[in-house]
Amino acid sequence: MHFPFTPNHVQLIAACYPPNAALLNSGPEYRPNAQELSRMTYYASNRPGKINKLSGELERRVRIDCRKAQAGNLRARASLLITLAMFKALATECRRDISLLSSSLLASINVTLSGLSSDLEVAARAASVFAAWTAYTDGHLIGVDRYVTEEHMACLQVFSRMGQISSTTLDHEIRNRTRLLGLSAILGVVTSEVLYYSSTQFKPQISTIVPALIIPLLNVDVANLEEEIAEIKEQPTAQYIDGIATRPTIERRAASIHLHVDGDKGPSTGDVANTSIRALSTLFSHANANQAGLIMHAGFECFDDSGGWEKIQFCQWIAVKGAEWTQYQYRYAIPSRLVEYLVEVQDSPTVTPRHLALAAMIKTVFTAPTPLINLSTSDIISSLITLILRRVMIDAEDPLLPLLVECIASLGSHVYYADQIQDLSGELVSRLVIIETSGLGFGKGTDKGRVKAVRCLLAGLVGLLHAADQHEALREDIQDESRPRKSGNSVTASSSPPPIPDIHIKPSRRTRLGPEIWQDTLTLLCDSDYSVRADFVDSTVLYLKNEIPKLGDYTDGEGVRRTRPLSDGPARQVSTMSSVMYGDATTRFLHALHAHIYVLATSSVLDPLSSSLPTPQRSENGHAISEGSNSRSRESPPESRRSNVAPPRSRKTSVTLRILRNAPRNLSTAPAASAYLSDYINIHNILIAVHENLPIRGLLTGIPMLLALDNACQCDTTTDSLVLQRIRVIREIVLRVWLMIGKIWNCPDVVTIAEKALTTSFVNSSQSSKEQQQPGMLCPPKSPVPLDASTDDSAPIAIDSEALLMAIVSSQNVHEITGLDRQALLRRFGAQWTPESAFTESVEIPTSYDAIRGGDTISPLVNIAPALMQVENNMSLQSLARSTRGVGVTDLREALEGRSSMSNPNLPTKAPSLSTLEHASSLSPNGELAFTKLAPVRSRPQQRSKLGRPGDVKDVLNKLGIGMQNGNNMLKSSFPVLQKSESRTSPVIPPYKT
Repeated sequence: MHFPFTPNHVQLIAACYPPNAALLNSGPEYRPNAQELSRMTYYASNRPGKINKLSGELERRVRIDCRKAQAGNLRARASLLITLAMFKALATECRRDISLLSSSLLASINVTLSGLSSDLEVAARAASVFAAWTAYTDGHLIGVDRYVTEEHMACLQVFSRMGQISSTTLDHEIRNRTRLLGLSAILGVVTSEVLYYSSTQFKPQISTIVPALIIPLLNVDVANLEEEIAEIKEQPTAQYIDGIATRPTIERRAASIHLHVDGDKGPSTGDVANTSIRALSTLFSHANANQAGLIMHAGFECFDDSGGWEKIQFCQWIAVKGAEWTQYQYRYAIPSRLVEYLVEVQDSPTVTPRHLALAAMIKTVFTAPTPLINLSTSDIISSLITLILRRVMIDAEDPLLPLLVECIASLGSHVYYADQIQDLSGELVSRLVIIETSGLGFGKGTDKGRVKAVRCLLAGLVGLLHAADQHEALREDIQDESRPRKSGNSVTASSSPPPIPDIHIKPSRRTRLGPEIWQDTLTLLCDSDYSVRADFVDSTVLYLKNEIPKLGDYTDGEGVRRTRPLSDGPARQVSTMSSVMYGDATTRFLHALHAHIYVLATSSVLDPLSSSLPTPQRSENGHAISEGSNSRSRESPPESRRSNVAPPRSRKTSVTLRILRNAPRNLSTAPAASAYLSDYINIHNILIAVHENLPIRGLLTGIPMLLALDNACQCDTTTDSLVLQRIRVIREIVLRVWLMIGKIWNCPDVVTIAEKALTTSFVNSSQSSKEQQQPGMLCPPKSPVPLDASTDDSAPIAIDSEALLMAIVSSQNVHEITGLDRQALLRRFGAQWTPESAFTESVEIPTSYDAIRGGDTISPLVNIAPALMQVENNMSLQSLARSTRGVGVTDLREALEGRSSMSNPNLPTKAPSLSTLEHASSLSPNGELAFTKLAPVRSRPQQRSKLGRPGDVKDVLNKLGIGMQNGNNMLKSSFPVLQKSESRTSPVIPPYKT
């Protein structure tokens, strides 16, 4: 019945309802009259100004019906369902003007859900209206209109509570229905611009949404989750959701959220998990780097509230899938945020499930096959190293440390530029140097903590290198083929099969870790703690086998040294052998390695940073102990033994020189060494790895050390049983290394002499129980095996070093490969070897560029006798002094500015004397490296004029070929006859005057 003066919009709305008597019979669809509804939507779409009136009237009816329905009025409930259907129809038809409808629509949904959220049919109708609004809105009102923003957030909170409902009083089917309705509405938000339009409102919306998406998945097995992911790929839309908004606004279809048909099987846990995974994957796929980080942060907060950190396997799954679902260019935000959140809780006194789960998530993301471009690996490894040191300072036995080591190692799985692994390894080595010289810093931590920190970083370094090669099948195949095989059959050098290309011929994606970086860690071989020494030996053996550059060193399929084929060309062979003979980075590394091996085998104190050399004491089993040695019975703060005055590397080098200088030359007159039997076994393993993988360099650098080590064992007057036992072990190791050299170089005489002299088997008996460790894993510390002084061996090993030396220098294979004859080898091997001289050889020689003068250095032959020989009259001496670099505009500019005498020493004008008073010599009088402070600098003479003298400019112009060549020019052409003839035919008038 129409009353007079009733507004038109009210009449249109009232006409959509069935008669009051038929309201209860309009179910179960509860739809408005189709014809009248079409008239109302047509009226609204053609008159946008009337939308506010229509929506206001509908909101008024929703509030009245909702209040009556809460009291049990079934007619009001039916009217409410019809009103919500009218709201959805109005939103669908007026999608272009959805902003005019947003305020009343959201208010109506909020009122309905607040009062009747337990009525699933009403909640489903409200969720369907909300999904229609999210499908058509552009979100520009969120964050701008305070009322709309508050209503929207209120609706999200209700749907989020429905999605994560976990009441045990509810029936399983009802709980799944409730969760599915909430998740369906949230899925509509995830696929809408309403979530992404306002950057300031993204975080509060995500904090509300994410818990509803994660909690339904917590109790689902990961295997079942993977099945649901496979089903999502096959079926793009969910069973209870149709028409997700993926098209332009004018062409979109709003999602139809409905309950299942009565009588059918209700939604299962899989259906709920399916919807949650759809929403999560869509959320990550639409997010940028900052938004992905906020999503992860919301997930962390959800784990804090729900105890999700204890489900480590699920946490790992979330991290991996989050990185996989995120866009390719933004995936780096996932592991970066994980590391940041782990660093935020680094000061926790105890390890919580959060720490363990985060570390496991980081490792899993890095080891997953998902690429992570734009990942700042240097920042991540720096944060992880800092975290390790922080946890060590809190507790040296922190259970989080092994996981952090695995996280560092897993970074090697992502190599995106050639020098990445080298840069990361350099960062680890620099931290090792600082810890080794200065401890953990800040006056905190014990020696036990220092040892733990060193072991953690060393394990991470090895794991980093190992992980970088796991996915390089080609390189692994080459290494397996080129690795020497131990065979008793000797083959001559002339019958060699086609050589296998080494790594440098077929390089991998990354740069090999240079020996100069690993050389900084060699002092760990003489560390005071045996567990550090043992870990470093294992790491060094792996480095020698898999990582160190081997240019010029390779063996054939039977493990015998071969000459490099002619296909490489004579120039390449000469260049390669020149670097091997006269030193490159690998050769310098081997010199330093042999020096430290000698110290480990003979020194009585292995603490590099001890302030003094205390008198060793005997333990109960006869093993020598001393304060600061590896048998230290008490722990002292590192600040009592370490000084932070000098830079770490300078202090480390100075301490190393002191240790090398104190290494004994005769074991009978020196205090008992601090090395265990296990240390000698480790020495044997390193030397064998050197000669197997670097035969040429190992031969040239190792034999002098073996001879010196044998000379140190020449002590027939001692009666100390422990010293005698130590000599027997050292001699056995020396003989076994000689035996390996003979087999590698196919020298039967060396093999025969070594086998005949071997009478004991300390090495083989101790190696039988050696376990292989997985690279990148922090294993328990190893326990040393001491020497048994009670063992009586009346027949000590005798080494005929002279016979072994003569046999190896007479080998034809050695002559062919090294290019040295017998006399040259004798001179090289017979030279006096000391640890100091080897360390001096390990220091890189400066290049030919003179940093003081700013130019190329002149051959020292020029300074032989300047008073006896005139350079002008000696053309051969001129050729020695002539610089190899060309002359160009820079030289002319320097001559004009007055710097020619310093930059180009070949010019005839004399440069002002340059004093070296302030430059301390790098060599001490006895030929050792010295590290002293700079001497006082004397006052400098007054600076000369900025303008150069005319003679300087003239000489540079003459060298450039501008102007007349005169006889007083030191830099004149080496062919004066041709030059003179040319000057006669075409004289040149100089454009300048002197």
